[in-house]
Amino acid sequence: MLISAERILFPDADAPVAGHLEIVGGTFAAAAPGPAPRPADEHLDGIVVPGYVDVHSHGGGGASFVTEDAEETRTVLATHRRHGVTTMVASLVTGTIGVLTRQVATLAGLVEAGELAGIHLEGPWLALKYKGAHPPLLLSDPQPDVVAELLDAGRGTVRMVTLAPERDGAMESIRLLVSRGVVAAVGHTDADYDTSRAAIAAGARGATHLFNAMAPLRHRDPGPVLALWEDPRVHLELIMDGVHVRPELVAFVMATEPQRVVLVTDAMAAAGSEDGDYVLGELPVEVRDGVARIAGTETIAGSTLILDRAVRNCVKAGVPLAQAVRAATAVPADYLGLADVGRLAAGKRADLVVLDDDLSVTRVMQHGAWL
Repeated sequence: MLISAERILFPDADAPVAGHLEIVGGTFAAAAPGPAPRPADEHLDGIVVPGYVDVHSHGGGGASFVTEDAEETRTVLATHRRHGVTTMVASLVTGTIGVLTRQVATLAGLVEAGELAGIHLEGPWLALKYKGAHPPLLLSDPQPDVVAELLDAGRGTVRMVTLAPERDGAMESIRLLVSRGVVAAVGHTDADYDTSRAAIAAGARGATHLFNAMAPLRHRDPGPVLALWEDPRVHLELIMDGVHVRPELVAFVMATEPQRVVLVTDAMAAAGSEDGDYVLGELPVEVRDGVARIAGTETIAGSTLILDRAVRNCVKAGVPLAQAVRAATAVPADYLGLADVGRLAAGKRADLVVLDDDLSVTRVMQHGAWL
């Protein structure tokens, strides 16, 4: 298939330009600005961008990854795919080691089948003070032998683990994760600045939803925020739903670190669905006016965000379109080493999204096929 369009966002471009994409066997065989080498099979109206890549999401469409039911996982994938997300990593919340082992083993099969891009363990190795929507009685220290047990259950499909570096065993576990090719992310933490720096020195390379569920930035005690923000080796996750972080702050961080910000959703089951009562892991969640909170509290419990809206919110806050799209495509792909997605370039998987002038999704292609 040969596609042409007047507005294609190529890698490293400052804005969409006219060009063409050739697709062979589900892969981009060519992707370049300028006229197509022969009459195109299809000319696309709108803005053509890579398929979105969400590396931190728990659910959507009324369903959740926190299950041993593969069909429920497929419901999540289908919900996000309708909004242009063609690559997803399944995030799991805190549970017992036995439950997590079964969940990881189930999801590993979907990763091996190519339906998921990997697994993210967000818990149980988190700080009690910044537990967020995680059951406090199930939080524990990250002992390396237990961490290794869960990685083994995933058969190489666990791509990221979030932990609080101040907990006993955390530094050893970070080094273990790095040795196994897994991204260690600092999050849900009360670590001070020096401990956070030590975690980065040990190999931590991610900031799980920067600012949220971590000690705040103070002028005499800058905590994990400054340590993560200032180090060029660390990718910075941000939830751009207008609830978790002020949009102006998101735009400011993106202006300071245009190549390091990863837009994530932290979506739970209500994403792409209606307000109502849900469950996240073991905790009841109330969703009202699109905001998810642990039932009866003001504690935020994930989001109802999908990446297409995160991109629109960024542009509305003044972030250039090309940068906003990269933060939802190429940068998350680089963050977790997903080498075949995130860019409209030869050799990459033929995933693309067509946006209208309001940046709403009108068409989605995955593996070279229109959905």
